[in-house]
Amino acid sequence: MFQGASALSLDAKGRMAVPSKYRDALMVQCKSRLTLTKHPHDCLLLFPRPTWESHREKIAAWPMSARAWQRIFLGNASDVELDSAGRILVAPELRSAVGMTREVMLLGMGSHFEIWDTAKLAESESQAVAAGIPAVLSNFSF
Repeated sequence: MFQGASALSLDAKGRMAVPSKYRDALMVQCKSRLTLTKHPHDCLLLFPRPTWESHREKIAAWPMSARAWQRIFLGNASDVELDSAGRILVAPELRSAVGMTREVMLLGMGSHFEIWDTAKLAESESQAVAAGIPAVLSNFSF
């Protein structure tokens, strides 16, 4: 399970260093083989390859009426690997598609990660708080 937030910077080539606390788990879980794809909320999703392959099969089986959503998830998927320095390359097309600049946040979301432009994440979280707690969470408490 991946959890927590990490503030990171993309280098000039668009590479992002995966925090060391996740590298060992990724080496064991997927031999450093990962998949990046676009999410409609203007962030990227980063999956260990075996987890992505399971999702990919389900997405590919969606009906023709969901073709636009298949394009978002499958059409933008990019296989990446951790390099010897523990970095992944975020393709320019993916960075551009979600408006990603140099400063990013890596969020552990259980089975995968979300990668956000730092300013876009702050805006998204602010909008979520302003909208209030959704009804589906009305009985949730810590």
